[in-house]
Amino acid sequence: MATFLYKLGRTAFRRRRLVALLWVALLALAGVGAATASTPTSSSFSIPGTEAQRAFDLLEERFPGAGADGATARVVFKAPEGEKMTDPAHKAVVEETVAALKSGSDQIVQVTDPYTAHAVSQNGSTAYVSVSYKVNGMELTDETREALKDAGHGAQGKGLTVEIGGDALQTMPEQGASEAIGIVLAGIVLVVTFGSLVAAGLPLLTAIIGVGIGVSSITALANVLDLGTTTSTLASMIGLAVGIDYALFIVSRYRAELAEGRTKEDAAGRAVGTAGSAVVFAGLTVVIALVGLAVVNIPMLTKMGFAAAGTVVIAVLIALTLIPALLGFAGDKVLGRKQRKAVKGVERAEGVEGAKGVEGAKGGHDGKGGKPNGGTRWARFVIRRPLMVLIVGVLGLGAIAVPAASLQMGLPDDGVKPTSTTERRAYDALSDGFGPGFNGPLLVVVDGDKATADRTVSTIKGLDGWAAVTPATPNKAGDAAMITVVPKDRPSSTATENLVHDIRDATGDDVLVTGATAMNIDFSQKMNDALVPYLALVVGLAFVLLTLVFRSVLVPLKAALGFLLSVVAALGAVVAVFQWGWLGGLFGVEQTGPIMSMMPIFMVGVVFGLAMDYEVFLVTRMREAYVHGQRPGEAIVTGFRHSARVVTAAAVIMIAVFSGFIGMDDQMVKMIGFGLAAAVLFDAFVVRMAIVPAVLALLGRKAWWLPKWLDRILPNVDVEGEGLAESAGAPGAAKPDLVKV
Repeated sequence: MATFLYKLGRTAFRRRRLVALLWVALLALAGVGAATASTPTSSSFSIPGTEAQRAFDLLEERFPGAGADGATARVVFKAPEGEKMTDPAHKAVVEETVAALKSGSDQIVQVTDPYTAHAVSQNGSTAYVSVSYKVNGMELTDETREALKDAGHGAQGKGLTVEIGGDALQTMPEQGASEAIGIVLAGIVLVVTFGSLVAAGLPLLTAIIGVGIGVSSITALANVLDLGTTTSTLASMIGLAVGIDYALFIVSRYRAELAEGRTKEDAAGRAVGTAGSAVVFAGLTVVIALVGLAVVNIPMLTKMGFAAAGTVVIAVLIALTLIPALLGFAGDKVLGRKQRKAVKGVERAEGVEGAKGVEGAKGGHDGKGGKPNGGTRWARFVIRRPLMVLIVGVLGLGAIAVPAASLQMGLPDDGVKPTSTTERRAYDALSDGFGPGFNGPLLVVVDGDKATADRTVSTIKGLDGWAAVTPATPNKAGDAAMITVVPKDRPSSTATENLVHDIRDATGDDVLVTGATAMNIDFSQKMNDALVPYLALVVGLAFVLLTLVFRSVLVPLKAALGFLLSVVAALGAVVAVFQWGWLGGLFGVEQTGPIMSMMPIFMVGVVFGLAMDYEVFLVTRMREAYVHGQRPGEAIVTGFRHSARVVTAAAVIMIAVFSGFIGMDDQMVKMIGFGLAAAVLFDAFVVRMAIVPAVLALLGRKAWWLPKWLDRILPNVDVEGEGLAESAGAPGAAKPDLVKV
């Protein structure tokens, strides 16, 4: 593989104009496709195999046109102190609002009058209007949302406090500002890392091009493939992350090859042949993690995973072709001013020994007489005290992981939103006036006649945990009925979950429980059941892939176990902050609650890809040094000398990007940003930078052991670039400083 990629890199360097033109043409083509495509709608959300989904399907069949899975809204009215909503003046305002809502949009199915639907609190201080829509919250038009808001504002100015809740106001969080901040921070880190604006700009430019092509293609195909609006969000997040990482690895290796006195074309070829091989396999691990989302068997997640995987493939191809092409355009400007002087004339003096290295010019090269850089000093410290470093690292992450044992999964409701939002204020007003359960009513669907429905009502009333049970509402044919059950506790509570299970256990197969609350419970259970198979698939396939890359059994095993440790530690931190409330004020957590049910699998998919990036790039350089004759300890130091700075920069960039989401108001986005930032922090700086070299130092040569029978059947992919030794030898590269271990 290294030889093929070496030739590819040199070809892209020589034919740089053609390569750049092809990528620009692809970007333009994808952009035109996105611009001319019809507006994408939200992908239909379904959870095959769950009772809540079967109930929705039955509702659509027996109650056509009822919008069973459509969005809902509640306009909550609260009278001034000492007054009641039954007062004539306030009643007139509510009736005007009901009329305005009914005429405000053709997407509305039903608007209830609180005075006929018994939606006025016992003390008369609060009333609410329920609004049902034909489509889900993400498919509502802006005009429909504005009509809802206008109706509420109209009543607000007539002496009443009016708040609006429900998923009808649900919109995709604005991410443009967070992404822009992340890109700016990434640029700063890259400038500090490379000391050159051009070198810093290349990873940003190519990452943006890759994300542009990927997201534009998703937008263009959204309606054809029924891709939801959230699909491009995941693709852009992953694409930006890996795009910067992969380009960073290639550019860094290119500069290192120039440091050893190679010509620019040869350096580009070797950078793609060596670091490019690591990029290919790192990209494959990310693709495996994203495509593996299909095991959850939720169509929306499957499509999101495949679309994001396609963006990763684009990022890999750009790193292998567009980066060497742009390096050809950049010339010496990819180096800092001092470095340009150090390598000036190298191409004319090819074959002359002692060409001064780029890193040496910065004082960071660890060659003979050179000053050891930070990576070298840290690696020497670890291999002198490997057991201590290993124990401290494992116990530290283990302590942080302890709260994960108390993990409670669910989907946060409006009760965890900031009090500055109308959804949260509506949630609180309903809880005060009617009880917390009114924010998440259950919908019980009976597949039977009126007698069966009446028996079901009686059975439910014999259970604990409900606040209200409405009489059964039959359909026109009389062969199905709906019953609304209001829990005593809030939607995301354990008591409400228990009530759902109790109803299902106490009634027969012809009674199904659904509604947003039941759907969330089933979704959480589905994600929980899929976690172990998903981990087994992703980690198992990655183990096989890394065994092929490193030609070792223990190194891939160590990589997988280290990843699991960092993810569990990150989940522990998430539980401590968002479920227990520790340091909640620091991160803007106003209300604790269950951890988003998608969080564990989402973290595994995203962080696994980034963790394997760092693992492959760092350990491949160690493997390369070991294969070329260095002792195990020397190889660890060599790997850190060349790769620690780059891996650190990549991790800092990702932490900065993910941390930008912590400041957003949306609780789920805040949780995702915090969890991903914590996971990258733990994995990059504790696992990869401390535990990995400690384990390798303790294992010594055994780390690279591979059974002979397995060695014979595994294909040699030559990630280390051993096949390039003769075709592109270094004319006087500085020999590494050897360390006795």
